[in-house]
Amino acid sequence: MQIRSVLSAALSTVVAATTLTAMASPAQAASNAQTCSPQVTMRGYSDALDKTTYEGALVGDLSSLATDRRGHLFALSDRSKIFALDDRLRPAGVTSLADENGNALDSEGLAIERNGDFLITSELEPSVRRFDQRGRLLGRLPVPDNFRVAPAGHGILNRTLEGLTLDHGGRTLVAAMEGWLTTDGVTTRRFQTWERHGRHDFRLARQWAYTAEPGYGISEIAATGDGRYLVLERSFAVNVGWTAKLYLADPRRATDISDVQALADDEPEVRFAQRTLLADLSGTCPSLGAVSHIPNQANPLIGNVEGIVVVCREHGGRLRLRLTTDDGESASEITRLYDVTVRLPH
Repeated sequence: MQIRSVLSAALSTVVAATTLTAMASPAQAASNAQTCSPQVTMRGYSDALDKTTYEGALVGDLSSLATDRRGHLFALSDRSKIFALDDRLRPAGVTSLADENGNALDSEGLAIERNGDFLITSELEPSVRRFDQRGRLLGRLPVPDNFRVAPAGHGILNRTLEGLTLDHGGRTLVAAMEGWLTTDGVTTRRFQTWERHGRHDFRLARQWAYTAEPGYGISEIAATGDGRYLVLERSFAVNVGWTAKLYLADPRRATDISDVQALADDEPEVRFAQRTLLADLSGTCPSLGAVSHIPNQANPLIGNVEGIVVVCREHGGRLRLRLTTDDGESASEITRLYDVTVRLPH
């Protein structure tokens, strides 16, 4: 079933403020929103998508979330599937993706253009491809040579372009590297931007540096609408399970490092993006009665959190977010959606 035909019938009433708590059982949602930090509130969660199928496709391996211009919510699976979610966050459409040779992608990041086209990152080459709503490949965007996986460049396999978001009304595309380049320090992450030229042409633009938490990788980013970006970092350790932290990055005064081939952590001659911790999701968020099948999982609410999207701006300037986990098709992992509110610092 193609997404275009589904939208007109099944998604006409979807709005950005759809809540997770409306579909969650009492055991899955807090009766009142609970704070993770002064800036972040966990409003609820749902496991309703866990180990489900739609049109024969597993609704799992979710690596990214995005909304279109009408507020419809989409979930990207890293198994080359995009699911349209209805007003109860249930699958209402699915489309398949493939590369130029008809092969599956390791699809990680998703952004949706104003005309409905999908921009998709793959962390294998890495690449950014454009698809139409039927899943037809329309083309590829240029990627910096040093981002390519060794020996072609200095990227690390499965640690390249992970996060993706559109900013400035769709004129700017921003992607984040999950890991470091082998020429850079191990906590340094590079963000690449593209600027739109004409209707469909994106050209390489500014690149800037960001310092990640030691041992953490960037799993997703989301534009806040004011030149800053939410950055989701996550990690796994045997003794504590999954951990995740939500940061705010401000690159507006950061150095353009497009021509910098090697970059040490906290390089004094380079101004990195300003980074502010909003919440340690695994350390300070309430568990809300959630369960986990992962041994030694410190906070059972938190799993492999991979997707984040801003769905609307609420009264008072708060941002309403959706987050998702990637279950990796594992019996011990859960596909879980979260409903979160963030108040950005000035």
